[in-house]
Amino acid sequence: METAPILTWTLQQEIPVPADVASLLVEGETAVASFKTFRDSATFTTRRLIVRDAQGITGKKVEIYSLPYSSIHMWSSENAGKLDWNSEIELWTKAGHIKINLAKSADVRRIDGLIAWAVLQVAKA
Repeated sequence: METAPILTWTLQQEIPVPADVASLLVEGETAVASFKTFRDSATFTTRRLIVRDAQGITGKKVEIYSLPYSSIHMWSSENAGKLDWNSEIELWTKAGHIKINLAKSADVRRIDGLIAWAVLQVAKA
């Protein structure tokens, strides 16, 4: 599986859950938190991480990535330093290694906590 496009994601700030995310959820799944990306959004649900990636000039073409928490084997988080403006989250999954950059306005500890909750509680249930 090709994961190179995933490496370009940058979560910018927490936002209200977009209304159209509801159509992507399965029975019993609820949205927990969403973050703005460059052109769209990433949403943590009770079962997976959903990243919507608007493409093209108009943004009408949308690619949706769905990462079940059960496929995450390990993760790391790195906060920003004095010379490094972005924080990072790295995920080691069944699909490969995924790197997510976090803009200064995104709370790395909040996202790290969401992943910990998802992998250690939800995925093991």
